[in-house]
Amino acid sequence: MSTASTRLPEGRYGRSSDERSDRRLRIAAIVMGSLLAAAVGWFAWDYVGGTEISAQVITFQANDTAVQVHLEVHKDAGTDGYCTLRSQAADGSEVGRADFHFDGSATRIDKVVTLRTTARGTTAELLGCHSG
Repeated sequence: MSTASTRLPEGRYGRSSDERSDRRLRIAAIVMGSLLAAAVGWFAWDYVGGTEISAQVITFQANDTAVQVHLEVHKDAGTDGYCTLRSQAADGSEVGRADFHFDGSATRIDKVVTLRTTARGTTAELLGCHSG
C-alpha cells in the first residue's frame, strides 16, 4: 500500500486538531489584545483627563518649626480638593506632612501655606493633589 492511498481526502472529515488549536489561540490572542488595549486606553484617559487639581511649588522658606510654601494650584471651577505636602530634614527623614484644602470657583489659586515641622525642614515637596 502506498501512503497516498491511505490518506483521507482533505476537508472531507472536518478540521484537523491543529487547525482547531490554531483558531483557539487566535481567538485568545484577539481577546487578550483587546483587553490590554482597553486597559491602556483607560489609564491614559485617567492620566490626561482625570486630574481636576494640579499644583506646583513656586518657592519655600524653612525655619526650625515650619516651612512656608508658596503653591500655585490649578483646578476646575467649583472643584474641591486637597494637595499633600511634605518636608524632609537634611538627613532625609520626614519632619512634616500635611494636606491643604482648596475649594471655591477660582480656577487658579496662589497661596502661601504653612507646613509645621518637628525639626528644621530643608525641602518642600508636593506629593500630589486629589479632588474630593
